[in-house]
Amino acid sequence: MPRCLPPLAFALVLSFSALAHADWPQFRGPTGQGVVAAGDAPTRWDSEDSVIWKATIPGKGWSSPVVWADQVWLTTAIQTEAPAEETSRRTQGIAKAAKLDMQLAANLSLRAVCVDRTTGELLKDIELFSTDSADSIHALNSYASPTPVIEAGRLYCHFGTYGNACVDTATGEVLWRRVLPLKHYVGPGSSPVVHGDLMILTCDGADQQYVTALDKRTGETVWKTDRPPIRQKNPDFRKSYCTPIVVEDAGAAQVLVTGAQWFVAYDAATGEALWRVDHGPGFSVVPRPVNDGSAVYFSTGYASQEMQAVRLGGSGDVTDSHVLWRSRRQTPTQASPQLVGDRLYTVSDNGVGACLDTKTGKPLWQARLGGTYSASPLLSGELVYFFSREGKTTVVRNAASGPQIERTNEIGEAIMATPAVVGGVMYLRAAGSLYAIANGRT
Repeated sequence: MPRCLPPLAFALVLSFSALAHADWPQFRGPTGQGVVAAGDAPTRWDSEDSVIWKATIPGKGWSSPVVWADQVWLTTAIQTEAPAEETSRRTQGIAKAAKLDMQLAANLSLRAVCVDRTTGELLKDIELFSTDSADSIHALNSYASPTPVIEAGRLYCHFGTYGNACVDTATGEVLWRRVLPLKHYVGPGSSPVVHGDLMILTCDGADQQYVTALDKRTGETVWKTDRPPIRQKNPDFRKSYCTPIVVEDAGAAQVLVTGAQWFVAYDAATGEALWRVDHGPGFSVVPRPVNDGSAVYFSTGYASQEMQAVRLGGSGDVTDSHVLWRSRRQTPTQASPQLVGDRLYTVSDNGVGACLDTKTGKPLWQARLGGTYSASPLLSGELVYFFSREGKTTVVRNAASGPQIERTNEIGEAIMATPAVVGGVMYLRAAGSLYAIANGRT
């Protein structure tokens, strides 16, 4: 049940409800690049007046909230943990060090949850898939980590190997389901992208690697394209979890996505591979790329741990001609980069924030923010927000001279999901709760 707070907060809700058509439809917002277009994200929530409502979300999931009109949707997993001996047996083949951090559900119910944007009331809780033979996941992951996509009347959910589904957001009816089996090794991670009538999915498993587009109206396959050949033969080093971005280049929409070894651009309509960059031995790529219209910036994941900048365009293998720079400065393997004009902000897994010059890749500054990080940053006006797993948000002013920290805020619960911001309200998913937050009076 939601926890409703002081009259001031309720008045804020009423004023924000008039902005219902300012939406947050996907992972990292309308552009997929973490930008709060209105620049009105709250900067402080250190008093109860800041929390409009707090809703308890059943189960566990690290998918981000998505917002459309008066609804906030999330995905979640209801599960019971399997015995330790079963977990050990089911994680054979995974590197010994990684096995120590694995978890396994004995049974699993994967669900879509809808919360009223104004009150925090739980409106819908819909089971989409269930299984009693789940694969293991990494302890930092969840069975409901991919963020859904929402548009008028429809919610598109992706749970990796466990299935894809389309939900009628008015009635809660499941319009179609489609299962594409895949061996993730450590659980699902990449979020879907909707472009026109297509639901585009990254399917970079340990057993097979491809990108595909489903008809969002039916779930049927429109195109499927295998990834380029990967040098690594060990399945553990062939997997990846990157969410694509769609850009317009040379008059056509292109799907850009990082996988093990390769960064590839695909024709959005046909799936044809247009150009590719061999980024090295990196794998298990999680951060979503960002682009400024002329170049794309991406992390290469584990093993190499670089940020790279690549000029858009070309044909075939453009590794030798289009790579603009590479940087190994505290490269994140989980949080996406944040682009702000000619500056690129990153935060490493262990809490070192950095600001890079997008033209050269040279660091303008780096500083320890404290904590550990999985959620991606957000940009609101001239402020960049970093969200730690320990529940602290650090708000940094966009500046080349150094980390000008505007404010820090504590929520008291772990943060692994990237928040949504609509109409001056931040919808922040923490370990067991969804918060609606606005600026407090103090």
